[in-house]
Amino acid sequence: MDLSTFDFAALLQLRTDVDAEIRRRESEEKAKAAKQVMDLIRTHGLDIQELATKSTKTVAAGTRKPVDAKYRHPDDASLSWTGRGRKPLWVVTWLDSGRNLDDLLIK
Repeated sequence: MDLSTFDFAALLQLRTDVDAEIRRRESEEKAKAAKQVMDLIRTHGLDIQELATKSTKTVAAGTRKPVDAKYRHPDDASLSWTGRGRKPLWVVTWLDSGRNLDDLLIK
């Protein structure tokens, strides 16, 4: 289709028609997908509520709980570190002063 042959009004109308057709087909595709899902549910004897609950539990099971601190500054108990990720500045300073990381272990 050579769009250069269309005048401005015809192009605007074409855009309107294309947008309407896209919306219509999107609606058809969603209805078709919903029917396929419902057919699978019926075929396998599944319950929609049960599926929704299971998928929610699966997502919740993937969340992690906070990790307890493994290291703490001996002079300032508010400074702690789990030992994961980048070392905090206070740990880097501690190590740069020639001290050992094991001295910071929480016992």
